[in-house]
Amino acid sequence: MEFMQGFLPVLAVVAAYLTGSLSFAVIVSRVMGLSDPRTFGSKNPGATNVLRSGSKAAAIITLLLDAAKGWLPVLLVRWFGKPYGLEDGTVAMVGLAAFLGHLYPVFFKFAGGKGVATALGVLLGLNGWLGLASMLIWLATAALFRYSSLASLVAALLAPAVYVLGGGGLWFVNKGIAVGVVAMSLLLLYRHAENINRLIKGTESRLGKKTTAKPPVAPPLPDHHAHHGHQAGRKPHRSQQHKGGHNP
Repeated sequence: MEFMQGFLPVLAVVAAYLTGSLSFAVIVSRVMGLSDPRTFGSKNPGATNVLRSGSKAAAIITLLLDAAKGWLPVLLVRWFGKPYGLEDGTVAMVGLAAFLGHLYPVFFKFAGGKGVATALGVLLGLNGWLGLASMLIWLATAALFRYSSLASLVAALLAPAVYVLGGGGLWFVNKGIAVGVVAMSLLLLYRHAENINRLIKGTESRLGKKTTAKPPVAPPLPDHHAHHGHQAGRKPHRSQQHKGGHNP
């Protein structure tokens, strides 16, 4: 019995990581016949890049599923874990494992997304009010500046502060969970390093911008009249030689 109680937290963490490793941006895009999100835009397998394909439905489904895979493992441990010795420390590890699964998914060669939706799902699983506060911060920043990455960075930076400041009122602060929230925030900042650089340079894509492949542009035809102005006896370029001295 003691062995099982010691093994269950490990099993819960592994299950959460495997759940987080389901890259729904890729899965949903395949099911809906869309381009692989890893091949266009930011090449990030996440809901924001799926939105750049032009399919709002696919982006919404991806967002919900990515959030659900962070929310469900945390909620299951919170609801059913205590009789089996799964306390708040396990809850924190399960949430972090699901988040890491999205960042480094074993099913997709450890090349995952940036984890914003999954982190939000984890926060919702920890406490609905905490998740709601983080969501409102993201929405307010995105609506004001129209940058998904900036909204994610602001929400990530403020999530630990919100958790600590809200303690004693809407929820009880647990050190293990606080460490897990801080770890997710730091990882979110790390995963957005390129976005931070583009924001500084002013080259970051705005929210909702559609990215499509542009067809190759044919080179312009030479001006026929320009040849009449050439000096007599001057030979045209070898690629332009043809009968009559004019381009077809």
